[in-house]
Amino acid sequence: MSDMIEASLRDAFAFLFPGQGSQKVGMGLELSQEYATARAVFDEADAILNRKLSQLCFEGPAEALKQTDNTQLAILTCSVAALRVLSEHGITPQAVAGHSLGEYSALVAANVLTFSDALKLVEYRAQVMAEASQQQDCTMAAILGLEEAMLQDFCEAASSAKITSTGQEVSNGVAQIANYNCPGQLIVSGDTAAVEQVMDSAKAAGARRCRRLEVSGAFHSSLMAPAQEQLQTVIDDFQFNDPSIGVVANVTGEFVQAVDEIRRLLIAQVTTTVQWERSIRTIGAAGISHFVEVGPGIVLSGLVRRTLPEAICLNVEDAKSLDKVISIASGPSHAG
Repeated sequence: MSDMIEASLRDAFAFLFPGQGSQKVGMGLELSQEYATARAVFDEADAILNRKLSQLCFEGPAEALKQTDNTQLAILTCSVAALRVLSEHGITPQAVAGHSLGEYSALVAANVLTFSDALKLVEYRAQVMAEASQQQDCTMAAILGLEEAMLQDFCEAASSAKITSTGQEVSNGVAQIANYNCPGQLIVSGDTAAVEQVMDSAKAAGARRCRRLEVSGAFHSSLMAPAQEQLQTVIDDFQFNDPSIGVVANVTGEFVQAVDEIRRLLIAQVTTTVQWERSIRTIGAAGISHFVEVGPGIVLSGLVRRTLPEAICLNVEDAKSLDKVISIASGPSHAG
């Protein structure tokens, strides 16, 4: 990143955008009731998708909301609604990053994609990811308190073919590290049998906690290759613009500026590890200490605190959390 860009990031806000897992019934409802700007985002999504996504966000049911082809659209829409309300109050970021799906929200914030195009692209992404997930017995698991090198060894062992006493070659399938979320928290993704073997090995090695995630697929693993191939066929149909602010990519954990590179990394992201810890360190190294999680939940705020203990973490998902951000933004260090 150039010195000029780095200097402009000093004493500024970074906006972070959540991915799957942060959804909850009622998300976005209060902001849409309080602010016409937020309501307009939900109305736009309903019109583009030709269905009541807003009703699903506001009323559920929870089972439908957590289905991949609903979840991704719902979180994107809620995040952009909160983003627009922040903008209405004159609060804008100088850097953005989004966790997995959240990267699309980040690209809207950086004016790389319009909300309309992001919604259409995510609709397709969610559909092909859901289809890829249905073709196999797969899952993801959080592993807490285990060194990366040891977990990598366990993944390789679980993925390796074994020769049975009858000479047959068998394998539990694929197990890969899918997310480097923060120090001490790694996510494994792959075939269910392989992931369960990794969990058993991790527990035996003294991992603090191992738990299956409530997801419908093995995201950010090679099992998503069919979805990646299909997404590649449509992404060039969408207009990508140069980012107006700093964008940190999941795949590299570094700032990315070239449009062609942004597009390439979005495709790679489907089967590649999310470098979230590195992303947060990259933003922190640029001089930013204020992180605002824009959209439902506070999952990312927790990851930031474990990565950069001195960081100031805020979130915007309702009127109360918005008021707090407005108060801090109007303080002396952010005036003007």
